Amino acid sequence: MSWKETYEEWLNQPKMAPALKTELKAMKDDQEIEDAFYGPLSFGTAGMRGLMGPGINRMNIYTVRQATEGLAVLMDSLGDEIKKRGVSISYDSRHHSREFAHDCARVLGAHGIQTYIYDNVRPTPELSFAVRYNHSYAGIMITASHNPKEYNGYKIYGEDGGQMPPKESDMMTGYIRQIKDIFDIQLADEQDMLNSGLEVVMGEDVDHAYLEHAKAVTINKDLAKKYGQYMKFVFSPLCGTGRMLGERALRQAGFTNFTIEPTEAQPNGDFPGLEHPNPEFSEAFVRSIKLGKQIDADVLIATDPDADRLGCAVRQPDGEYQLLTGNQIASVMLNYILEAHRQAGTLPKNAAAVKSIVSTNFAAKIAESYGVQMINVLTGFKWIADQIHQYETGKADHTFMFGFEESYGYLIKPFVRDKDAIQSLTLLAEIAAYYKSRDMTMYDGVQELFQKYGYFKEKTIANTYAGVEGPAKIKSLMKKFREEAPTDFAGRQVVLTEDFANNTKKTADGKVSELGIPESNVLRYVLDDETWIAIRPSGTEPKLKFYIGTSADTDDAAEQKLTEFEKALQEFAEA
Repeated sequence: MSWKETYEEWLNQPKMAPALKTELKAMKDDQEIEDAFYGPLSFGTAGMRGLMGPGINRMNIYTVRQATEGLAVLMDSLGDEIKKRGVSISYDSRHHSREFAHDCARVLGAHGIQTYIYDNVRPTPELSFAVRYNHSYAGIMITASHNPKEYNGYKIYGEDGGQMPPKESDMMTGYIRQIKDIFDIQLADEQDMLNSGLEVVMGEDVDHAYLEHAKAVTINKDLAKKYGQYMKFVFSPLCGTGRMLGERALRQAGFTNFTIEPTEAQPNGDFPGLEHPNPEFSEAFVRSIKLGKQIDADVLIATDPDADRLGCAVRQPDGEYQLLTGNQIASVMLNYILEAHRQAGTLPKNAAAVKSIVSTNFAAKIAESYGVQMINVLTGFKWIADQIHQYETGKADHTFMFGFEESYGYLIKPFVRDKDAIQSLTLLAEIAAYYKSRDMTMYDGVQELFQKYGYFKEKTIANTYAGVEGPAKIKSLMKKFREEAPTDFAGRQVVLTEDFANNTKKTADGKVSELGIPESNVLRYVLDDETWIAIRPSGTEPKLKFYIGTSADTDDAAEQKLTEFEKALQEFAEA
């Protein structure tokens, strides 16, 4: 059907929820209607994410039910034992998140599938933990992470607590696309499910179990004892899910002298004053900076709405606050973990850290100095989870020490298999105490590491191509970079071209060999000065992402190189 026919079908649908019907009738602009109905919301290995509202290209009860019906049919095909293991479900503070989560449970219940659902909002990492805690076959997290308030999303997890592997995700997608009537998906009565035990409500039991595991995140308990009572810092959950578990984890670790930013303390789907509730942006720290100056705080820490990402700002000598990048935070974390274990004599000989291919080489240099192997994996924390699984099952002889992505996601202990801002919050407090014990700030710590390893700079550029023409434009640009194969950027020769879609790496002299890594639509160029540039379409948004990582002997020189490479990259893309 055309988008107009699909729109008319929805408009005349007698089963339409009244609120969605009202929104649908209010849509007058053809471009808006076309965008909502031209095609189904994309469902990939990370799930789906989009604007809330009526339409097949929107997040609403019908598209959520459709996705869950696909999961239910997949589980039906795998047998009763899988259905008994069931699905763990959580949700964030966004509008409709609770409703979507409970509709997921009712769809699964109609298939006789066991469900475990939280009694209130919980962080994404606690959903990952719950999948493992309950031995569930899958997990569903209703969240749009750090997107604006108009968005929501659906993240799907596999039985290891990591995002669902591509094979199962592709099978689920196939079942989703086979559903003929999105309005005729069966729902169980939730009270009947509760009475029969088919639905179990999770709460303090899982919180307590998570926090017991979180005790292992603290490395040097003496630091918390000595500095935890008077080291001042501000914590903001950005109106999301992070407060309850984050506050308890901090106090458990011995950190008591923190202040929670009051306006952003409670879950609130409107995210007042936060157009982008994203801790990588300075706007997310405006209120925390004001509060930090009032109480003379050493560090400001913010978690995103589903508490899987974390950002921070540290006080400088002039009393102002400097935001650290995700790469800088990760590098400081890794350095502290390795140094603390080295001093304690507990650094394993087969220690390994894991990062995505678009994350900083700064951390790799730090790992190398400790004799620790840095493993590079594709973007998406499921690939870090996959490495952990290989270590635990003996397929690779390594001990996991730390994993991260440049997009402000970190994992310290693998009882969770996704990025975890609650763990990171606890460790960051300990690191701040460590530098305070040396009369330094974390910003000083970053500078100390730069002086030792070189000045590293990275930048991510996300170009948005929305609407009907967006996917074609992104595809065209990826084709251009492949077929026209740039040989230099800003006068620096490309010495290695890695094409992850074709599993090939090609040197400047034309030699081609295999990458030996799963396929993905990513291109990566290594230049003759060790600068690297990567290009990939976003898995959840209509964006083409460009990544640049470079280094130099001084901060100014690294910044200048970054500017030059960004200009050259954009010029090639636009030519």
